This record gives sequence, C-alpha cells and structure tokens, in this order.
Amino acid sequence: MRRVSTIAMVVLLCTLSFVGVAQTRRRTTTPAPAPTPPAAKQWAPPKTADGNPDLQGYWTNVTLTPLQRPANLANKEFFTPAEAAEYEKQIVNQNNADRRDGTAAQDVSRAYNDFWWDRGTKVVKTLRTSLIIDPPDGRIPALVPAANQRLAARRQAVAGRAMDGPEFRPLAERCILWATAGPPMMPSFYNNNYHIVQNAGFVTILVEMIHDARIIPTDNRPHLPETVRQWLGNSVGHWDGNTLVVETTNFTDKNPFQNSSKDMKLTERFTRTDPDTLMYEFTVDDPATYSRPWTAQIPMSKTEGPVWEYACHEGNYAMTNVLSGARAEEKAAAEAAAKGASR
Repeated sequence: MRRVSTIAMVVLLCTLSFVGVAQTRRRTTTPAPAPTPPAAKQWAPPKTADGNPDLQGYWTNVTLTPLQRPANLANKEFFTPAEAAEYEKQIVNQNNADRRDGTAAQDVSRAYNDFWWDRGTKVVKTLRTSLIIDPPDGRIPALVPAANQRLAARRQAVAGRAMDGPEFRPLAERCILWATAGPPMMPSFYNNNYHIVQNAGFVTILVEMIHDARIIPTDNRPHLPETVRQWLGNSVGHWDGNTLVVETTNFTDKNPFQNSSKDMKLTERFTRTDPDTLMYEFTVDDPATYSRPWTAQIPMSKTEGPVWEYACHEGNYAMTNVLSGARAEEKAAAEAAAKGASR
C-alpha cells in the first residue's frame, strides 16, 4: 500500500512539473505579429484609346486662394482645416456684392450683384495659402532692373492715349483676350470652366472666358519660328508618364502675363490625381523680367458641362459710345478754349 502511494506521488510530481514548464513556455513565447494590412492601391488614371492618360471632361479652377500669399499669412504655407473655414467665411463675406454697408462709392463699385459672380467659396484642396508654391514665401519674385525700365517705357507710350482709338482700349474690352484665360490658366471672378478633348496626337482645351481654344500637339514638335508671335503663344506638349507637359513660347508683348516679356517660357503640367481632380501646375521662366523662375499649382475639380458660349461680341458696341464720349469732350474743350481766346 505504501509502495503504491509512493508511485502515485512520483506521478503527481512529474505531472505538476510538466504543467509548470508548459505554462512558463506559454508566458515567455513571443506573440505572433499582427497581419500587415494590404498597401493602399495607388489610383491610376483611365487611358484613352492610344494609351495616354485621359484628361478629358469639364474642369473648373475656381478658388478663393490668391495667387500670392497675403502679407498677414507671410510665414504660413498651409491652413489648418479650421483656419481654412474661417478664411473662407471672411472672404465670402468680403466679396459679397449684395452688401449695402460702406460709403456710396463702395455701393456703386458693387455694380454687379452677387448673382453674376463665381469666385467660389473654398480655398484649394491642398489648403495652401497661395497658389504660388515656389518660391517658398508664396510671392512673385522681384523684377530685374531691365523689367522696371520696360514697364516704365510701356506706361509712357500709352499715357494719355487711352481714348485715342480702339487699339488703346483693353484687350478684354475689345473681346480679344482675357488676362486670366491663359496660358497660364488662372482663376477669375467668373467663367472658370474648361473643356478638355483628346485624340491621337492632340489635346484641345476650350476656355470658357472669351471662348478661346488651345490646340496642343503632343508630339514634342519644334516651336514656330521666333518671328511668329501669337496671343496665346505657341504650345507644344509631350507625355511624361501620367503627366501632360506643355511648353509655350512665342508670346507677344501686347498681353504680358504679370509684367512678363515676350520671351517668357511657360511650362504647364497636367496630372490626374484622383477621379475628380486634375492637378494643374505651371512654371514661369523669364530672366528678362524676374530674378528667378516661379511656380504655381491649382487643383482643378471635375464639374458639369457643357461650357456655354461666352458671347463677347467683337467690336464691342460700347466702344462706339466710349470713343464718341471722348470726342465730344475734346470738342467741348476746344470750343471753350476758342471762346475764351476770342474775348
């Protein structure tokens, strides 16, 4: 009986020892790592029949974000979401043409009520405080001395001649070109829509503002001879992966962009970054005007079409009245002078 008890005790001790070792192993074993989530799939733009990224559709670049960073945001490259919302509220209220506060002159300056304006209600999706992304201060670089001299000469050439004839009236007034229509394509106070169409070898951009159409070959052909100057310059494009790169030269000095010279080289980049965004970026390179090149970026958003005709009538009917009024004033002044001399 005692022998059986001894054997039972040995078995029990061995069993307890085994359980203890097993529990120790369980406590000291490193837990298996959590499964790694699959990497987010990078969005790929749809392709056209010839295998290039499909940029086609209707796009808008409307935004409250200014080209240059405001002075009160000098060291701030990005808004926080809360700051962006507050800024949007402030600018929308400031732009509201239906307001009736302020002086009589301010009231008259709001000639169009708010129905006619399309400045947008949001800053850019990136929450940048300026469209300019380089230089880092978000400002257009300083003009070189030659540019200042050129601008002074240009102002002197037209001084006092604004009413001499239609050729001295603004291009927009004459329905020839709007400064924001591009290239580069800039947000304006309305008509911020663009219709892009592609086929093999060409991309066409229909601009809503004054209804210009840019027809861009994408075979990287040479530019026109230097002696040929055009209102929209001469644009030549090529594909760089998923990005359409467009280089434009051969500008005229009759419609300078931001005081640029006719020798400005403009490089635009169009990249679809998601189904509803076309990232538009342009770089201005003009050593005759700026101390360094500068770059701006505008996320364009998908919008509904079609783009309606601008209907800016050539030979604007108001031109007759503007110039007739100037001639009437000149006649009255001449008659007064003659009357005074006869006394």
